[in-house]
Amino acid sequence: MSHANKLQPAPARIKTDVLIVGAGPTGLTLGAALAARGIDAILVDRQAQGSNTSRAAVVHARTLEVLEALDVSDTLCGKGIPAGRFTIRDRDRILVPITFANLPTRYPYALMVPQSATEQVLNERLMTLGGIIQRPRVLNDLVQDSSGATATFDDGGKILARYVIGADGMNSTVRQCAGIPFAGGSYGESFVLADAQLSGELPEDEVRLYFSPAGMAVIAPLPGGAHRIVATVDNAPEVPDLAYVQSLLDARGPKDRPAQVRKVIWGSRFRLHHRVAETFRRGRIVLAGDAAHTHSPAGGQGMNTGILDAMCLADLLDKALSGREEALDQYGAERRPVAREVVRLADRLTRLATVPPGLRSARNLLLAAASRFPAMRDRLAWRLSGLAYR
Repeated sequence: MSHANKLQPAPARIKTDVLIVGAGPTGLTLGAALAARGIDAILVDRQAQGSNTSRAAVVHARTLEVLEALDVSDTLCGKGIPAGRFTIRDRDRILVPITFANLPTRYPYALMVPQSATEQVLNERLMTLGGIIQRPRVLNDLVQDSSGATATFDDGGKILARYVIGADGMNSTVRQCAGIPFAGGSYGESFVLADAQLSGELPEDEVRLYFSPAGMAVIAPLPGGAHRIVATVDNAPEVPDLAYVQSLLDARGPKDRPAQVRKVIWGSRFRLHHRVAETFRRGRIVLAGDAAHTHSPAGGQGMNTGILDAMCLADLLDKALSGREEALDQYGAERRPVAREVVRLADRLTRLATVPPGLRSARNLLLAAASRFPAMRDRLAWRLSGLAYR
């Protein structure tokens, strides 16, 4: 779904208080939050239009809570479907049942909504608040001094900003220009992602993480009767077709009442990394979202963590621009430990899902035994929902 942005001409040289590089969910959230505060900010993005795909598919409770400040939470809820349960399974056997119903929040569920719809809602709010997005503009260089930073683009134009925010993804040009190390590693497997129309008896209020001898698979409901499917494979096809997605479900999904793939709406492959930037700020340059941290999609934390970064950063930028520059030191101190915890959680879930075949029976027994304790299930619900990071 494309976004109807106010495309701005690229002037040769302009000034702004905040330049945000990257107009994905993190950048859009930050842009809207700054616009709501009356702060002069410009977003730039290399794409001519907003993303037409939907890699992220869940908005968690804590994210919906903080987005109330932008008056978009109810709109988002109207575009998604609430999933009140998350289960870890070995085919038809439930290993870990988790419910969000008892969480102390207005949003006791995982909201299943495509990233494209989330971006559309954030984009429309930004435009309503008078925000500016310049598309397409590619950052070529970024230099800073004690008073600000100068960004140079592929069209030769320059923007002078008091602060520059890198919300430009895992391969962040902003992070590279700032010389900030991005420590971590990569998973050996590749991942398949597909949105598909399925027939069968899959519930619309439950996200399922399947552990099977063949590997991990996630099946999650989406609006309109579609389902999101994510699976680890050794060598994923560039574009998974119906037969390939069906083979994944046959080998990993429900067995007694198997799901049938009627249509693949969209599919892709990607490799995953688990990395956290050494610092989230270097002088006038600050990182947020995937530019600051990236990890496995297990648990659906990526986009949510970036949105929470943005809302925290908006408050601190407001203080810094009012003369309290030291307030920005709080950003890394607050958000980097959260990022490290999120990366650890996603990494644990991914490694549990991809243990060698000889260890899978032991893993299943341990998980099933641990899940008998309500405290363990409640703790995982708090972590997945983001409420643990209030």
